[in-house]
Amino acid sequence: MKPNTDERLLEATLKLISEKGYLRATTKDIAREAGVTEVTLFRHFGSKERLFEEVINKYTFLPSLRDLLSEISEYSDSYEKVLHAIGVLFFETLKERKSLVKIMTSEINIYPEKIREIYTQFIDETDRVLAGYFRSQQKKGMLRRFSPEMAAGVFFGMIFSCFRLEEIVKRRDVRKKELDGIIKGFVEIFVHGTLKGEQDYFT
Repeated sequence: MKPNTDERLLEATLKLISEKGYLRATTKDIAREAGVTEVTLFRHFGSKERLFEEVINKYTFLPSLRDLLSEISEYSDSYEKVLHAIGVLFFETLKERKSLVKIMTSEINIYPEKIREIYTQFIDETDRVLAGYFRSQQKKGMLRRFSPEMAAGVFFGMIFSCFRLEEIVKRRDVRKKELDGIIKGFVEIFVHGTLKGEQDYFT
């Protein structure tokens, strides 16, 4: 099926921001890449900021995480399997969007305030979705007391740091088998800090 105008504009925005960065990807360039006029772009989305927001909502990890957690029943017997599935999906999504991740992390401080807000809200919402899963497991008595939001940030932070070091700094191509082992290691470390019954060093 041929992509509709909205889809073409979003795909063009993703491509050009990944290649040029937000500031250098002009609405004129985006419209040309999508095969439409600049007037059509503004009629459909209103602004480049709105286009960027829709790209973040559609092409990043957040929608995939929501889909995974909505189908969590197949992993419901194993906290470790859930975290492993989330970790692998997160790393693979970062890898798929490597160009966008690389340019966003290097340029975010020079972007307009509105764009930084959109990007920050996306990160916060991603943490909130995983925090909701942790909270549900706490209510079931599986996990000890801790801040779900902080735990979500720690979990994603481990994996993002690994991705940035291996794929961006070292320019390595982490393959599926190696990734599986890396995530298993992270999950093992993380699980021992969150499962109920593990020693609490601060009480």
